[in-house]
Amino acid sequence: MKESKRKVKSILVTLPKPENGKSPYYDLAKKYALKVDFRSFIHVEGVQAKEFRKEKTHLADFTAVIFTSKNAVDHFFRICEEMRHEITPEMKYFCISETIALYLQKYIQYRKRKIFFGKQTATDLADVLKKHHTEKFLYPCSDVAAEETQKFLQDNGYNFKSAVLFRTVFSDLSDLSDVFYDIIVFFSPSSIHSMYNNFPDFQQNTTRIAAFGTSTHKALAEHDLILNIAAPQKDIPSMIMAIEQYIKEANKQASLINSKESQPKGASE
Repeated sequence: MKESKRKVKSILVTLPKPENGKSPYYDLAKKYALKVDFRSFIHVEGVQAKEFRKEKTHLADFTAVIFTSKNAVDHFFRICEEMRHEITPEMKYFCISETIALYLQKYIQYRKRKIFFGKQTATDLADVLKKHHTEKFLYPCSDVAAEETQKFLQDNGYNFKSAVLFRTVFSDLSDLSDVFYDIIVFFSPSSIHSMYNNFPDFQQNTTRIAAFGTSTHKALAEHDLILNIAAPQKDIPSMIMAIEQYIKEANKQASLINSKESQPKGASE
């Protein structure tokens, strides 16, 4: 654990590189003179219309859609186009966050549609969903859909159907075989599984691991990895906040240790 308190100089975020070049991680890098790289450990591949038809899911049967990711939005509208299904203006959209709700503008006229959103999970939508309990919901998801969302919908008796519209696929990470970071940040169990798929003999050693969400924390434990930075926490809702707090403490402690070790013998006596 002494080694885990070494100064943090580099971070690998297991997410795609931001397209607009803006990210709170870049702000963190500038503030603490860090090297921050983005690299998605997983990517998605869409289910084709031919395969979707075999599931006998009729898009016209649904009056509402529940979106839990931008990928779900993209592949829902993609499959509608491939199936030549025209979405009616009366369709209702329920999104787990405002960010995803606003993303709908890529495909529909936002102000002319019935759109509802929560803070971060399906549970946040509970009050809104209760008011629309008679709707027939379609839940577009991946082959590793969040169990919490499906469980919430099942436990509350909603009339819904899950539709796998895209699959999560492990990315090729062979170019990272000789690259090391002080912190690796994970946001899903799939990213952790991808790491071991690419590097079966991975050893944590002095690398600190940050992870967001209980399912991601559980995946780390399954591989006997030490979770150094956890989010969300009671007073630390975001991953970036948790990482910054850790860096402050770790770098401060590292500086104190280095200061003591650099002192001549007897200097502090």
